[in-house]
Amino acid sequence: MATISVVDEDVSLDAPTLIEGFPGVGLVGKIATDHLIDTYGMTHYANVYGERIPPVAVYHESDTSLSTPVRLYADMERDLLALRSDVPVTPTAADELAGCLEEWFDDHGAFPIYLTGLGREKGDEPPALYGVATGDGADALTRASIADPPETGLVSGPTGAMLAEALEQDRDAVGLVVESDPQFPDPEAARRLIVDGIDPIAGTETSTDGLVEQASEIRNAKQALAERMRQATEESTQAEPLKMYQ
Repeated sequence: MATISVVDEDVSLDAPTLIEGFPGVGLVGKIATDHLIDTYGMTHYANVYGERIPPVAVYHESDTSLSTPVRLYADMERDLLALRSDVPVTPTAADELAGCLEEWFDDHGAFPIYLTGLGREKGDEPPALYGVATGDGADALTRASIADPPETGLVSGPTGAMLAEALEQDRDAVGLVVESDPQFPDPEAARRLIVDGIDPIAGTETSTDGLVEQASEIRNAKQALAERMRQATEESTQAEPLKMYQ
């Protein structure tokens, strides 16, 4: 059973937007979520525990404090929550986490935005972005002018598990799918997620200069995790066309 342990009781939110950043193809969800946390100086709000979450402790540069590998961060000014994961998480663990968060969603009126990459070789055009939804989440996609899927597909990995939970519980949620590099961390695709997906839905205006200017550094820093995600297919959040099964 997953549990959430609040570490900052001073945080108060009113119907927040929750951004989910599980690692996956191109690490687009994690890069985007990490960027939001760093840009807005979001507060470490809670640690997340679960039997199926890898039993490891995370430490950070210039900080002696340890934390769980899956954590929640909050920004009271913008009414934002961010789910950060520093390790691959299996769909089973994500399903357990989704069940744990369900009561929290109900209590706080949180609206989740789930992020995933669709592995495509990069071309000259900007990566395509489109949205999927459960419940009344489609209204948010319409207001943000986010395109419909151009093909039939599925979302797998931990993000797929959480979207499946939202569908089963008939809870409002949005999934954003962006074309991303299938082999390497993709800051450009993460930037597209933020500028044309997260910001219009959450009502934020996030500076993404760092994602462009520091793209090489970001790729290098995230490369080891990206390699782990390629090797652990089940744990990799990704979207894929269904036509390969037809």
